[in-house]
Amino acid sequence: MPTFVALLRGVNVGKANRVSMPKLKALLSEMGYTGVVTLLNSGNAIFDSPDGAPEKHAEAISVALRARLEVEVPVIVKSARELTDIVDQNPIAVETDAHPRLLVAFVQDAEVLLELTGLATLVGLPERFEIGAQAAYLFCARGIRECKAVAALQGKAGKTATTRNFATLLRLRTLAETCRAPQPARPC
Repeated sequence: MPTFVALLRGVNVGKANRVSMPKLKALLSEMGYTGVVTLLNSGNAIFDSPDGAPEKHAEAISVALRARLEVEVPVIVKSARELTDIVDQNPIAVETDAHPRLLVAFVQDAEVLLELTGLATLVGLPERFEIGAQAAYLFCARGIRECKAVAALQGKAGKTATTRNFATLLRLRTLAETCRAPQPARPC
């Protein structure tokens, strides 16, 4: 059965858009998704579904969040395969200890990535910004709080995008692969 990863934008940051992960897990299960697991408290969920395109899952989850939890946030859904491709296509090689400073921006529609090209003007060396086929990558060499492009990406410039650091992305990929593996006792 296909595995998907849902990424909610802007939940549990400050006092707005609070979504408990147990409630998110319950919501997805009630929607008919199986093998639901969440990671961290920032709106990451992995689930299985026998059919449907990622865009349709994103829309359905967004509608359910609004209707049942009264939270209106963009939802990005990628298949486990797409998530693996995004990891593999990362054009910015950094040491493992720098993974928390490498942000990956996800969008539902890859054409929207072109709207992020303006962020390059906010990036100064040794920072790096690259747009790939399915995601954008931003390395904040001095830290996320010091990078001007992060504020723009998390603001209006990236209103239809959501970011995860590379360390979280690797954990999500591992969980998605574990959930896809045909094992008798899956942790999913």
